Amino acid sequence: MAKNRKLGKTTAQRQAMLKTQVTDLLVNEKIETTLARAKETQAIANKLIALAIKEKDNYEEVEKKIVRAKRDANGNKVTEVAKSKNGNEYLKVVKEEVTEKRQKDMPSRLNARRKIMNCVSKVKDEDGKNIDIPAKLFGELAERYTTAGKVGGYTRILKVGPRKGDGAEMAILELLK
Repeated sequence: MAKNRKLGKTTAQRQAMLKTQVTDLLVNEKIETTLARAKETQAIANKLIALAIKEKDNYEEVEKKIVRAKRDANGNKVTEVAKSKNGNEYLKVVKEEVTEKRQKDMPSRLNARRKIMNCVSKVKDEDGKNIDIPAKLFGELAERYTTAGKVGGYTRILKVGPRKGDGAEMAILELLK
């Protein structure tokens, strides 16, 4: 017996559709779809949120030395004139070494991040910048559900009624506040 609904699609099409729907749900926190698709998407989304809550604080702060271009007050790279072996002059970017604090994922959190990235697609915002969905899960959503003291049930399905064209049962899938 099958573990999940086939949704009238081949395996690759179904996985791509569910990946897109889970991504849209996590980014927009609300989607409208058919009831069967909503139930499948809900199961995946709840699993990812539970994983993010479990691994939320599983990292360590490390200091990392970074060599980068020195910048002036306007944000432009600072350059200096240098001479090559054959006497030609050229501009050389001045480098500076800085120590920054960064989060280093522990192995289980790194594995969780990889599992999340397998279940969602890459998406960009209106400005063309990539949205870091695992960071949103580990930060905003995990914090929201741990403070609420919830264990499971992070999403809800609201039935809307039949679709006008083919009569398919429609539903709204949303993340709980």
